[in-house]
Amino acid sequence: MRSPARSVLTTERTLGAGRVVRYGSKAAYREVVELAGEPHSIRTDFASGDVALASEAIVCIAHLTDLHVTDAQSPARFEFVNREWQDPRFRELLTMHRPQEMLNTHAIAAMVRTINAVESAPLTGSPLQLAVMTGDAVDNTQHNELTNFLALLNGGTVRPDSGAPGYDGVQRTDWPGDIYWKPDGPEAGDVFQSGLGFPTHTGLLDEAAQPFPSEGMRLPWLRCWGNHEQACQGVGIVTPALATAMTGSRKPIEMPPGLDADIAVETFMNQPELFMTGDYLEVAADPQRRHIERQDLMPESYYVHDLGPVRLIMLDTVCDAGGADGSIDEVQLAWLERRLEEGRDRYIVILSHHGLDSLSNPRGERLGPDLLELLSRFPNVILWLNGHIHANRIQARTGFWEVTTGSLVDWPCQARLIEIFRTRDDQLAIACTMVDHDGKGLAGLHRELAANVPLNGFDSWRPGTPADRNAILLLPRPF
Repeated sequence: MRSPARSVLTTERTLGAGRVVRYGSKAAYREVVELAGEPHSIRTDFASGDVALASEAIVCIAHLTDLHVTDAQSPARFEFVNREWQDPRFRELLTMHRPQEMLNTHAIAAMVRTINAVESAPLTGSPLQLAVMTGDAVDNTQHNELTNFLALLNGGTVRPDSGAPGYDGVQRTDWPGDIYWKPDGPEAGDVFQSGLGFPTHTGLLDEAAQPFPSEGMRLPWLRCWGNHEQACQGVGIVTPALATAMTGSRKPIEMPPGLDADIAVETFMNQPELFMTGDYLEVAADPQRRHIERQDLMPESYYVHDLGPVRLIMLDTVCDAGGADGSIDEVQLAWLERRLEEGRDRYIVILSHHGLDSLSNPRGERLGPDLLELLSRFPNVILWLNGHIHANRIQARTGFWEVTTGSLVDWPCQARLIEIFRTRDDQLAIACTMVDHDGKGLAGLHRELAANVPLNGFDSWRPGTPADRNAILLLPRPF
């Protein structure tokens, strides 16, 4: 179903599981319905006090992350790996396919439209000044994905289709395998329909593949490099052989012969083109699927943006040696220390794709503890915004708050508003408010499908606890 337009602030209305639409043999498919709003909780790990306002906000921004603009027809996507979802040896390679992925761009356009319509922040009443996007704008390091992402945020025509006109991928009715949702049928013809109660939706893929306009973000916005910008499916190093195959016509449909599952991740990371050596189908080639480089999205890998009394520092935590998790090296730490020294008279907000707990990539320099020690030396560091884990989480670090926002591609498909302000008793407050997009058109169906994906939807850990969503985070003023 397609959800109607609705209130977008979750303090007013939240979304959750409604009535059962259809039963499968293993689970029920439920609609998404409006529930009661969720008030702000007050977190006093560092300070306590009256959160009533004494003045206007210091800054108000919108945080989006992990959009995953996806070319769902690319030869360099290995959806068949999802068959191994129960094998922990393949964990880092999942998820290779989502039933809602052809609708991703529609959900992102809806969130852009929604943020544009937010006239004032909910606690301070101040206008939003900036949007920040902390990585994984695209899904598979492809130029056509990046082109669509920039059209979504800058305004322009979004073209979800690739290759020849019309959808040609794993959700096609006659595509081998029953592990993909095939909305054109037949009824109960795949495990999503038979086991999970997913409906048929004739003509959906052709509709989703049509070009459409995006109004673009009306706020200025900052960007960040993520592991899915860097690596094939966020993990594999883009070798010359894979780069050639990305724009070609050979789409694999089975595991490579003789693959050793014990080293499947290492094999994919170092030689992802080997995953194209099993059985395959021919699809239309597309030169626009070429691999992107950092300079295609980022003028600088890490940089500073000053906004009034606030200094935003964007870090690059992607490991060049491959793998999903992040790292940071001594060169960048030295650069960061200089920027912190220069900004002692400003509130400091750190932005990156990976958070502290996911700076754990064994293939890079694991200097997460060094980064934490550096940030803790500066009392004016108040906030670290990041993504990567596709879940809402707020953690008290040594003297500052780390706020992780969930992904637009997975349930609950949200963004977050951030307001920084002074309280009546001269404390500092960071107000976090989750935002649902308006659900118009295919965006509403995208959200409903995401909500019903096992282990990633209604029943998952991704929404976080109430204290990870709408929360007011108190700090003593650093100045």
